[in-house]
Amino acid sequence: MAGRPGRCRPEVASRPGPGRRGPLAGRLDLLRGRVTVAVAFAEVGGELVEGTPKNHQRRSVPIPRFLVDELAAHVAGKRRDALAFTAPNGGPLRNTNFRSRVFAPAAASVGLAGLTPHDLRHTAASLAMAAGANVKAVQRMLGHASASMTLDVYAGLFGDDLDAVANRLDEAVAARDKDYLRTRPASGGVIDLEKRRSPGR
Repeated sequence: MAGRPGRCRPEVASRPGPGRRGPLAGRLDLLRGRVTVAVAFAEVGGELVEGTPKNHQRRSVPIPRFLVDELAAHVAGKRRDALAFTAPNGGPLRNTNFRSRVFAPAAASVGLAGLTPHDLRHTAASLAMAAGANVKAVQRMLGHASASMTLDVYAGLFGDDLDAVANRLDEAVAARDKDYLRTRPASGGVIDLEKRRSPGR
Protein backbone atom coordinates (compact mmCIF):
# COMPACT_ATOMS: atom_id res chain seq x y z
CA MET A 1 0.00 0.00 0.00
CA ALA A 2 2.88 2.33 0.77
CA GLY A 3 4.13 1.74 -2.76
CA ARG A 4 0.89 2.94 -4.30
CA PRO A 5 1.29 6.25 -6.16
CA GLY A 6 -0.93 9.14 -5.22
CA ARG A 7 -1.40 11.82 -2.64
CA CYS A 8 -1.93 9.44 0.29
CA ARG A 9 1.32 7.47 -0.17
CA PRO A 10 3.71 9.52 2.01
CA GLU A 11 1.00 9.97 4.61
CA VAL A 12 0.24 6.28 4.87
CA ALA A 13 3.89 5.22 4.77
CA SER A 14 5.06 7.74 7.37
CA ARG A 15 2.03 7.63 9.61
CA PRO A 16 2.82 7.04 13.34
CA GLY A 17 -0.96 7.10 14.00
CA PRO A 18 -3.81 7.23 14.35
CA GLY A 19 -3.91 4.49 16.91
CA ARG A 20 -6.86 3.74 19.10
CA ARG A 21 -7.26 7.33 20.27
CA GLY A 22 -7.04 9.32 17.07
CA PRO A 23 -4.61 11.29 14.89
CA LEU A 24 -1.23 12.28 16.25
CA ALA A 25 0.87 15.38 15.74
CA GLY A 26 4.50 16.21 16.40
CA ARG A 27 7.68 17.67 14.97
CA LEU A 28 9.02 16.49 11.63
CA ASP A 29 12.82 16.55 11.42
CA LEU A 30 13.87 15.42 7.97
CA LEU A 31 17.57 16.08 8.57
CA ARG A 32 17.66 13.58 11.43
CA GLY A 33 14.98 11.35 9.92
CA ARG A 34 12.67 11.57 12.92
CA VAL A 35 9.08 12.36 13.82
CA THR A 36 8.68 13.38 17.45
CA VAL A 37 5.13 12.53 18.47
CA ALA A 38 4.00 15.12 21.00
CA VAL A 39 0.23 15.58 20.65
CA ALA A 40 -2.71 13.20 20.29
CA PHE A 41 -6.20 14.22 19.21
CA ALA A 42 -9.33 12.42 20.34
CA GLU A 43 -12.81 12.85 18.86
CA VAL A 44 -15.27 13.64 21.65
CA GLY A 45 -18.85 14.50 20.73
CA GLY A 46 -17.83 15.32 17.18
CA GLU A 47 -15.09 17.69 18.35
CA LEU A 48 -11.32 17.21 18.29
CA VAL A 49 -9.80 17.41 21.76
CA GLU A 50 -6.03 17.86 22.06
CA GLY A 51 -4.23 15.69 24.56
CA THR A 52 -1.02 13.78 25.19
CA PRO A 53 0.22 10.69 23.33
CA LYS A 54 -0.10 7.15 24.63
CA ASN A 55 1.16 6.81 28.22
CA HIS A 56 1.48 10.62 28.30
CA GLN A 57 4.97 10.39 26.85
CA ARG A 58 6.52 11.84 23.73
CA ARG A 59 8.15 9.35 21.43
CA SER A 60 10.49 9.41 18.48
CA VAL A 61 9.61 7.51 15.31
CA PRO A 62 12.33 6.93 12.66
CA ILE A 63 11.70 7.94 9.05
CA PRO A 64 13.27 5.62 6.44
CA ARG A 65 15.48 7.34 3.88
CA PHE A 66 13.17 6.33 1.03
CA LEU A 67 10.48 8.61 2.50
CA VAL A 68 12.56 11.69 3.27
CA ASP A 69 12.57 13.10 -0.28
CA GLU A 70 8.84 12.58 -0.69
CA LEU A 71 8.08 14.21 2.64
CA ALA A 72 10.41 17.10 1.86
CA ALA A 73 8.55 17.72 -1.40
CA HIS A 74 5.21 17.45 0.39
CA VAL A 75 6.03 20.05 3.06
CA ALA A 76 7.93 22.43 0.75
CA GLY A 77 6.53 25.93 1.16
CA LYS A 78 4.73 25.17 4.42
CA ARG A 79 5.42 27.14 7.58
CA ARG A 80 7.58 25.40 10.18
CA ASP A 81 4.61 25.14 12.54
CA ALA A 82 2.15 23.96 9.86
CA LEU A 83 0.64 20.48 9.82
CA ALA A 84 2.21 18.18 7.24
CA PHE A 85 -1.10 16.42 6.54
CA THR A 86 -4.40 18.20 6.94
CA ALA A 87 -8.12 17.81 6.44
CA PRO A 88 -9.63 19.56 3.38
CA ASN A 89 -10.39 22.60 5.56
CA GLY A 90 -6.75 22.83 6.66
CA GLY A 91 -7.26 21.53 10.21
CA PRO A 92 -6.11 18.29 11.81
CA LEU A 93 -7.23 15.07 10.17
CA ARG A 94 -10.19 13.32 11.74
CA ASN A 95 -9.63 9.63 12.15
CA THR A 96 -13.08 8.50 11.03
CA ASN A 97 -13.16 10.78 7.96
CA PHE A 98 -9.65 9.87 6.84
CA ARG A 99 -10.34 6.15 7.21
CA SER A 100 -13.59 6.16 5.27
CA ARG A 101 -12.65 8.64 2.56
CA VAL A 102 -8.95 7.94 1.94
CA PHE A 103 -7.47 4.99 3.82
CA ALA A 104 -10.15 2.32 3.31
CA PRO A 105 -10.53 2.94 -0.46
CA ALA A 106 -6.74 2.91 -0.91
CA ALA A 107 -6.43 -0.34 1.06
CA ALA A 108 -9.26 -1.99 -0.88
CA SER A 109 -7.74 -0.94 -4.21
CA VAL A 110 -4.61 -3.02 -3.50
CA GLY A 111 -6.45 -6.03 -2.10
CA LEU A 112 -6.16 -5.13 1.58
CA ALA A 113 -9.80 -4.46 2.39
CA GLY A 114 -10.34 -4.31 6.13
CA LEU A 115 -6.86 -2.98 6.90
CA THR A 116 -6.92 -0.31 9.61
CA PRO A 117 -4.49 2.52 10.36
CA HIS A 118 -3.69 0.79 13.65
CA ASP A 119 -2.56 -2.26 11.67
CA LEU A 120 0.23 -0.08 10.28
CA ARG A 121 1.56 0.25 13.82
CA HIS A 122 1.95 -3.52 14.06
CA THR A 123 3.48 -3.61 10.58
CA ALA A 124 6.03 -0.95 11.55
CA ALA A 125 6.95 -2.90 14.68
CA SER A 126 7.32 -6.14 12.72
CA LEU A 127 9.49 -4.49 10.05
CA ALA A 128 11.67 -2.83 12.69
CA MET A 129 12.27 -6.16 14.43
CA ALA A 130 12.96 -7.91 11.15
CA ALA A 131 15.53 -5.19 10.39
CA GLY A 132 17.32 -5.98 13.66
CA ALA A 133 15.93 -3.33 16.01
CA ASN A 134 16.24 -4.27 19.68
CA VAL A 135 13.25 -4.37 21.96
CA LYS A 136 14.10 -1.06 23.66
CA ALA A 137 14.17 0.77 20.32
CA VAL A 138 10.81 -0.72 19.36
CA GLN A 139 9.42 0.19 22.78
CA ARG A 140 10.43 3.84 22.28
CA MET A 141 9.03 3.90 18.77
CA LEU A 142 5.65 2.53 19.85
CA GLY A 143 5.41 4.53 23.06
CA HIS A 144 5.00 1.48 25.28
CA ALA A 145 5.42 2.08 28.99
CA SER A 146 8.02 -0.70 29.28
CA ALA A 147 10.02 -3.16 27.23
CA SER A 148 8.10 -6.00 28.90
CA MET A 149 4.89 -4.66 27.35
CA THR A 150 6.52 -4.72 23.92
CA LEU A 151 7.70 -8.29 24.51
CA ASP A 152 4.25 -9.36 25.67
CA VAL A 153 2.66 -8.02 22.47
CA TYR A 154 5.35 -9.05 19.98
CA ALA A 155 7.03 -12.02 21.69
CA GLY A 156 6.32 -14.28 18.72
CA LEU A 157 8.39 -12.07 16.43
CA PHE A 158 11.51 -12.70 18.53
CA GLY A 159 11.30 -16.51 18.17
CA ASP A 160 14.04 -16.78 15.56
CA ASP A 161 16.48 -14.94 17.84
CA LEU A 162 17.43 -18.25 19.49
CA ASP A 163 18.73 -19.57 16.18
CA ALA A 164 20.59 -16.30 15.62
CA VAL A 165 22.21 -16.59 19.07
CA ALA A 166 23.36 -20.14 18.31
CA ASN A 167 24.78 -19.04 14.95
CA ARG A 168 26.70 -16.16 16.52
CA LEU A 169 28.14 -18.45 19.19
CA ASP A 170 29.30 -20.83 16.46
CA GLU A 171 30.92 -17.93 14.62
CA ALA A 172 32.65 -16.72 17.79
CA VAL A 173 34.08 -20.18 18.56
CA ALA A 174 35.18 -20.67 14.95
CA ALA A 175 36.93 -17.29 15.00
CA ARG A 176 38.66 -18.17 18.28
CA ASP A 177 39.88 -21.51 16.90
CA LYS A 178 41.12 -19.85 13.74
CA ASP A 179 43.04 -17.25 15.76
CA TYR A 180 44.51 -20.02 17.97
CA LEU A 181 45.80 -21.93 14.95
CA ARG A 182 47.31 -18.75 13.51
CA THR A 183 49.25 -17.89 16.70
CA ARG A 184 50.32 -21.44 17.71
CA PRO A 185 54.06 -22.16 17.05
CA ALA A 186 55.24 -25.12 15.01
CA SER A 187 56.33 -26.93 18.22
CA GLY A 188 52.73 -27.12 19.28
CA GLY A 189 53.20 -24.92 22.36
CA VAL A 190 51.18 -21.84 23.10
CA ILE A 191 52.75 -18.44 22.56
CA ASP A 192 52.83 -16.17 25.59
CA LEU A 193 51.62 -12.94 23.99
CA GLU A 194 52.67 -10.91 27.04
CA LYS A 195 56.33 -11.91 26.54
CA ARG A 196 56.16 -11.01 22.85
CA ARG A 197 55.06 -7.45 23.52
CA SER A 198 57.60 -4.89 22.39
CA PRO A 199 59.52 -2.90 25.06
CA GLY A 200 57.79 0.22 26.29
CA ARG A 201 54.27 -1.13 25.69
